[in-house]
Amino acid sequence: MKKVFASAIAAAMLFSVMLTSASAAEIICWFPPDWSSKTQQAQDITKALSDKTGLTIKPQIAISYPEIIKAFSSTSQNLVYVGSFVQAIIKAKDLGTALVQNIDGKELYSGVLVYIKGRNPEDILKNSPTEIAFAKAASSGETAAKAATGGKANLARASHAEACTAVVTGRAQAGVVKNWWWEKNKDKFPTLDMYKIPGISIEKNPDNILTASKSIPADIQAKISAAAIASSAAFGAPKMAPFDQSRLAFPLELMKKGHIDPKNYTF
Repeated sequence: MKKVFASAIAAAMLFSVMLTSASAAEIICWFPPDWSSKTQQAQDITKALSDKTGLTIKPQIAISYPEIIKAFSSTSQNLVYVGSFVQAIIKAKDLGTALVQNIDGKELYSGVLVYIKGRNPEDILKNSPTEIAFAKAASSGETAAKAATGGKANLARASHAEACTAVVTGRAQAGVVKNWWWEKNKDKFPTLDMYKIPGISIEKNPDNILTASKSIPADIQAKISAAAIASSAAFGAPKMAPFDQSRLAFPLELMKKGHIDPKNYTF
């Protein structure tokens, strides 16, 4: 009887050690490729999260988006701070849980059509849907463009700037870009005008969301969420708030309209 009791205690201790080891495992916090110019902020964010949770959280700038999806599909513990396109894929594949969002007044965005001044944007959408440029893997680019054209938009570009350049140089009839990006950069493209696409150009795509992979236990996720909310300065945010899960419904709805399958999307 004593041997059985001792074995039970040993097993319980081993299980406890395994749980402690799992919760203390190194966590990688991923940032999108365009954060290659913001490495210091990535370090500030992970340091703040580490300091406030007591966990080891290290930053990693992704070379490509598939690298993030691959990490979230593994058994390792991962976080990601990224916008709605990748978040929609993570949601559709059930790879993680969105925790908190940067609330800065521009946390929701849309895709808008840009075209040469004097032309009719509705005619372009109707008669030249395949000749619309967009930033690939962006809710405000690819998703919005394909949703507006029933999946026909076909001119993928690496960025919103390249989509606009394609229009200016005549390689595209129009482009779809992020509304906030356009407001900031429209003076660089004086020959272009902007059109809000009915049913598409609605500011309902959520940006800058911190998400945990499913391999991170719920109690650790809660610690990370609390730490992020208390670290708004590191995120460069006026406020970090718990994420409203319903906000991912809109980008997923647009994907469906644009015949984009988030479960099988290839970047």
